[in-house]
Amino acid sequence: MNGLYLFAHIAGTPIAVSTDEVDAVVRLNELSPVPGVSDHVAGLSALRSRVLTVIDAAALVRRQKSCVRPQEDTESEFHVIVCEISGHGYGILVDRVDDIQTIDTLPLPICGRIDPAWQPYAKGVIENGGDPHFLVSLSGFLELGVCAQAA
Repeated sequence: MNGLYLFAHIAGTPIAVSTDEVDAVVRLNELSPVPGVSDHVAGLSALRSRVLTVIDAAALVRRQKSCVRPQEDTESEFHVIVCEISGHGYGILVDRVDDIQTIDTLPLPICGRIDPAWQPYAKGVIENGGDPHFLVSLSGFLELGVCAQAA
């Protein structure tokens, strides 16, 4: 079995996402903050005449705001994986996006100990070029983010 995967980094950790979940990968220059929301909601952004809620995946995993955010006086960009979940547009903020590759093997089970912060998100391991990447689901970040906000 083969699959097409997007390879990226979240909180310094290599991840793989099935491209079935990905609408686009973009760089955003601006995020509008939303007062009173959890730290994992980085803000709102407009993309192709639709509003995206941008989720800071590193904030969910590490339980703190990401260091990926640009400084006010620079022209830094946010790297965002765009997806649609339950009819709503979301952007998942990542450190960087590396590549898209077809992988001809099934995901491997997670063997050994992993950082407890990644346990709710990592569903398996995909190897790309001999390097392991946690297989994650974009919808998993949203589901677990809602649980974190409710707690």
